[in-house]
Amino acid sequence: MAHQFTTSYAKDSIDLFRYYKKLGERAMAQCSDEGLFTKIDAESNSIAIIVKHMAGNMRSRWSDFLTSDGEKPDRNRDTEFEEPPKTRATLMDLWERGWKYLFDALEPLTDADLTRSVPIRTEPHSVMQAVNRQIAHYSHHVGQIVFLAKHLTAKATGKWESLSVPRGQSKQFAADVAAGRKSQR
Repeated sequence: MAHQFTTSYAKDSIDLFRYYKKLGERAMAQCSDEGLFTKIDAESNSIAIIVKHMAGNMRSRWSDFLTSDGEKPDRNRDTEFEEPPKTRATLMDLWERGWKYLFDALEPLTDADLTRSVPIRTEPHSVMQAVNRQIAHYSHHVGQIVFLAKHLTAKATGKWESLSVPRGQSKQFAADVAAGRKSQR
């Protein structure tokens, strides 16, 4: 994603969400089907479980975003950590549906909407606070997805294509950014 200068919080937030969505997708694309469903220990979640949890959270937070509590009464958070989807296709469908809730809720917003109040678990948040909360939440989980995908892929194949600046290439990357050949984000 090419960085674009903006003074619109709404636009920048959407761009950040798109960045994290793409980062997760690029990591999962490198991971084997088996790796997507692997837990590295008894207390860890697989990539599939993390995606299931994110999709459940996204449905709850972003459905009827401006008019209902972000914690929907029909959400059962605990079950998001049980029974992962069975296939890559099902997993990616869940991923896409979750992000669709988010973008459908955020894209119509204007900067004037940012001071409106929305409840999450009955606590009032400004729209900006609610968005910040979810940027932090989703970036945390995308980081887990990237870590797991990198670990499992490198362990299985010995290969991993860097999703940011590869080791030992910082100077070349900076030169490419300065020359307009690469984005900083």
